[in-house]
Amino acid sequence: MPIRKVSFSEGEYYHLYNRGNSRQTIFRTTDDYNRFVALLYLANGTNAFEVRDIKPEILFALDRGTPQVAIGAYCLMPNHFHILVTPLVQQGVTTFARKLTVGYSMYFNKKYHRTGSLFEGRFKSEHAEGDRYLKYLFSYIHLNPIKLLQSGWREVGIKNKAEALAYLKQYQYSSYVDGEGSRPEAAILNLSVFPDYFSHQGGQDDELLEWLSYGPASNTLPTLK
Repeated sequence: MPIRKVSFSEGEYYHLYNRGNSRQTIFRTTDDYNRFVALLYLANGTNAFEVRDIKPEILFALDRGTPQVAIGAYCLMPNHFHILVTPLVQQGVTTFARKLTVGYSMYFNKKYHRTGSLFEGRFKSEHAEGDRYLKYLFSYIHLNPIKLLQSGWREVGIKNKAEALAYLKQYQYSSYVDGEGSRPEAAILNLSVFPDYFSHQGGQDDELLEWLSYGPASNTLPTLK
């Protein structure tokens, strides 16, 4: 088994991501997205649950035990996911990511009568070195759904910035609107251990609009590796 290049240390921040094996779709239905979102909360703890037995209205209020990581941002796309975390306990990132991906893979394989690996190997990770890059990751993760609205926008520029921002605000499988805690899903996040880059939603809106204003030649948003 290959040695992971990133060593996870408490007090540091990490971008976790992975995609479907052979770039296959890993979220086919609303229920699939909702299961992964539920696991973002439930897998981040020491208690065990049978997700199918939990009523949705109480899911994000359950005592999940000791959190393994703090999640600052996330976004689910049809064939991949992004999560920004910092470990709260030793081995917290590895424990959380394993429970999350194994739990979802078991659900997906059973539902669709398939076998084999769902994801493209183990989860990928990058250390967010420096304050500037960490702040940038919030925008990068939350801008992902724009590809569903306008594919290739990074290359040609965004057609309508106001429409793009409105689309991000209604996209259900992202933490973009959860900084203010208006949805039950906001319980997934623990922003208290991340720098306070955006003291209110308007600040985050302004940051994303700035990224959306870049022309194709100057747009430096990276792609999923």
